[in-house]
Amino acid sequence: MPARHPVLPYLLAASGIGLFAVMDGFMKHAALMTGAYTATLLRSLIGAVLIAPLWLARRPRWPRGHLLRLHVERGVVTAAMSLTWFFALTRLPLAEALAISFVAPLITLYFARLFLSETISRRAILASLLGFAGTLVIVAGRIGAAGLTSDLVLGLASMACSALCYAYSFIVIRRQSQLAGPIEVATFHSGIGGLVLLLAAPFAFTMPSPPVLGAIGIAGALTVLGAMAVAWAYARAEAQALVPLEYTGFVWAAWIGWQWFGEAVTLATFIGMAMILAASWIARPRRTVTAT
Repeated sequence: MPARHPVLPYLLAASGIGLFAVMDGFMKHAALMTGAYTATLLRSLIGAVLIAPLWLARRPRWPRGHLLRLHVERGVVTAAMSLTWFFALTRLPLAEALAISFVAPLITLYFARLFLSETISRRAILASLLGFAGTLVIVAGRIGAAGLTSDLVLGLASMACSALCYAYSFIVIRRQSQLAGPIEVATFHSGIGGLVLLLAAPFAFTMPSPPVLGAIGIAGALTVLGAMAVAWAYARAEAQALVPLEYTGFVWAAWIGWQWFGEAVTLATFIGMAMILAASWIARPRRTVTAT
């Protein structure tokens, strides 16, 4: 049984989320320079190269049957999710994109009903409606600030696709976690996602410049470090205590977007974000207390 650390899991979880936010900043820069496809493909392959030795060092048994199908399924979903997410970052401010993505766990409620036969409570339905309303506030604020341009439409459509894929990935992750450890999941997550994206390389790949390639390499390393930090934290503290830390990513995204890309955060984004936070709080699982 892992040793108990009262504070360290929270610090590592928050650090992991910060690392992911910085990774998004590097990836936005790379995607703007060389295209979302090239940046996404190389990040996946670099991540796989970095994490695979950790899995192979454990002398694992190659996954088969249902588990292998789950790895492939998540890899395909991840490829679509990552590509649409990084493309959306080239069209939307970083903080706004991240705020909109927070509706994914609420969408998961309905996917859980559809694919896992879980019951959706009235509280969860109310939460999803409030979260959707918060998203509309953010979108309306962006349209009011920049107008309804073709770039904005493409960015929002891509963000919606990414959020749907992200929500479905929670369903696959739940099934995977019952059959494989986090290092194996991370290895196949990056590896299969990279192989799926590689199929389009003859048509869409462009060789990035050395500085951009370096930025993508840093993003790949940050992805692995962030995933390991979060996995360590979730192995040693309850999920319900760590999940709220996810929203600290918005602070990082707002700061990085402002410092690196000159993106101002609108009042509508803060209001919509507050509505999504309230929705997530309403939808949070309640702990059941039993007499002993």
